[in-house]
Amino acid sequence: MNRSKIFFLLFTASFLGSCKKDLNIINPNLPTPESAKTENGVIALAQGGIYVNGFRDLKYGDGIYGLFWSGAIGFHEMLADVVQAEAANGFINQISTPDFVILDNGTKINNPNAPNTQKALVRQINKNANQGANFLYYEWAYMYSMISVCNSVLAIVEEVEFSSDQESKKATVQAWAHFWKGYAYGRIGSIYYAGLIPTVSGSTNGDYVTKEQIIAESNSNYDKAIAAISSASNAGAYSSVLGKLIPSFNQVGKGGILTQDMWKRNINTLKARNILVNTTVAEMSAAQWQSILTLTNDGTKATDKIFTGRTNATGDFISSSGGTVSLKAQAALAGGNTYKLSERWVMEFKDGDKRKENNVLQTQTWIGNSDRGNSFNTRYTLINGSKHMPGIIIYSSSTDGEYELYLAASFEENELMKAEALINTGSVDPGLASVDAVRTFQGAGIPAVSGTGLSPAQAKEELRRERRVALPFIGLSFYDARRLGIINPLAQGGGRKGVVVVAPTTGVVNTNAQIEYGSLDYWDVPDNELAYNPPSAGSAPVVNPK
Repeated sequence: MNRSKIFFLLFTASFLGSCKKDLNIINPNLPTPESAKTENGVIALAQGGIYVNGFRDLKYGDGIYGLFWSGAIGFHEMLADVVQAEAANGFINQISTPDFVILDNGTKINNPNAPNTQKALVRQINKNANQGANFLYYEWAYMYSMISVCNSVLAIVEEVEFSSDQESKKATVQAWAHFWKGYAYGRIGSIYYAGLIPTVSGSTNGDYVTKEQIIAESNSNYDKAIAAISSASNAGAYSSVLGKLIPSFNQVGKGGILTQDMWKRNINTLKARNILVNTTVAEMSAAQWQSILTLTNDGTKATDKIFTGRTNATGDFISSSGGTVSLKAQAALAGGNTYKLSERWVMEFKDGDKRKENNVLQTQTWIGNSDRGNSFNTRYTLINGSKHMPGIIIYSSSTDGEYELYLAASFEENELMKAEALINTGSVDPGLASVDAVRTFQGAGIPAVSGTGLSPAQAKEELRRERRVALPFIGLSFYDARRLGIINPLAQGGGRKGVVVVAPTTGVVNTNAQIEYGSLDYWDVPDNELAYNPPSAGSAPVVNPK
């Protein structure tokens, strides 16, 4: 039996009601399946299904947490202690509050929402009646909305008569749909305890499967994308279609039309991500490290074009006023925007790192309401547009088109995964050389660490810090906190020790504090789905037993 659920409703609302001149989305006055059964129509559907349905428009939400790149990704960055929040919209101030903090003098400051903890919060707010105030809803809804449109594209493209080079153009559209399905399933399986695998747009079932099966579906779609890319024998036709699928304002800088080999390498990086972020370091096998090495050795290169996002004057994709986490973490003074830059993130920069000098500003200390947080006070903010030091990465800018958002794989992520696999398989110095390569690529300007005789433990710490600094604000940081055991209790070797905390009320800067986060490793399935689509007999559990 086919049952239409929330992600189909989101698809129709967005697809039929959105039309921006710079996004080639189907005319909303022609919202029929027939309108997509043309070359321009199916390309328009395939483009809008990703950039609008998958990343921008939802049924619920507000300007703080409703968008994917500022809201759904913001939840990851808060849980990872990259940014924190005081605002109460959608309980985001509680999401970012650790279970307790121990200051330098031994004073223990519990979560002000106690006895409610981060884990308890997930169960408390995960109710369909909360609608958009249920933060578990957003990533699920966005990604299933994306999957639904991709399923439509894959069905419709079979009936499209292309103007020329039929098979190559068709294969390019199929590669696009499978690639983004792989991406969406990768994100679902990397944060939810269970998921669904719908194969027909607008229809689903109650057969929930494990997160491991969702990751397998992600990899399956990546493999199908690679096969489709390889079957596009006419490179010109391939490039022509991909150039129409990617909005022109995203085809600048590192963004652009990926060659077939570039796209395959991008997929290899994402397949490596699926392994890395869903296995704790303690549980990684030699075979898994080798798989990551094999994939990253043929992964995204420094010279490759990648999938990126940019702002533009009309805000067609992301708004320059706050469409990303970093845009909501920039202000003239610390604490002046939605997200507060965490002291624990700022302390990861090594002395002399030009990325910090270019992007991070120390101002007067901001002290928030102590009944809303125990660790979010901060002295720092992101600089709007940076100091424009030449050759240094920019973390945030409200100037249209200046900030480059990584949507999928990047050279930095690929190289740091390679580094981790090398260090953990005994090749410490080659691994550190990859860390150095990323720092050089982003213009850090700090001395190389390869060839300096670091121990494996010291090398792993260099890598941990570099992943935090090189890959912030794009939804990877919490995965690291989870797989490194940082979300575990202090008594079990988790949490953070020796960190900076600006004490509530007094503003005293502590430099040897301890934090116990207490985050749930994988979220329960949102009740926004379960209320309308209860699990069928034999379904995988939809609630994390932890």
